Amino acid sequence: MSAMFRFWYDVQVRFRDIDLFGHTHHTAALIYVEEARAAYWREVAGRADLNDIDYVLGEVRVRYLKRITYPGTVRVGVRTANMGGKSFTMEFEIRSGDEVLASGETTQVMFDRSTGTPIPIDSALRSKLDAYERG
Repeated sequence: MSAMFRFWYDVQVRFRDIDLFGHTHHTAALIYVEEARAAYWREVAGRADLNDIDYVLGEVRVRYLKRITYPGTVRVGVRTANMGGKSFTMEFEIRSGDEVLASGETTQVMFDRSTGTPIPIDSALRSKLDAYERG
């Protein structure tokens, strides 16, 4: 596994994920990353309730390197790579064994549901994520 990531999450490749070419549809990788990001938010950020997801997705970039096939399990590594004032960037890798199948990054924007507006990253969250990533 890549030393770049401390947090790994296993995701089962499901039959419904495959397309006519016999590998997973390109959108499946985004779902695998979403599952890993949600686990990271529960375990690292300590925000386990659905109402504790206080960000929205602002941008996503994916590099597809190898086919993701069924059946199988992939390991998804995620990490907070960058924090700004109201947004943070997470990098990810999707692996099968030693092979990197896909990689990329997502940008999340902290968001207040009641006002529908972006909000600053609070200092407690910033400290928690920074401490985890610095190890």
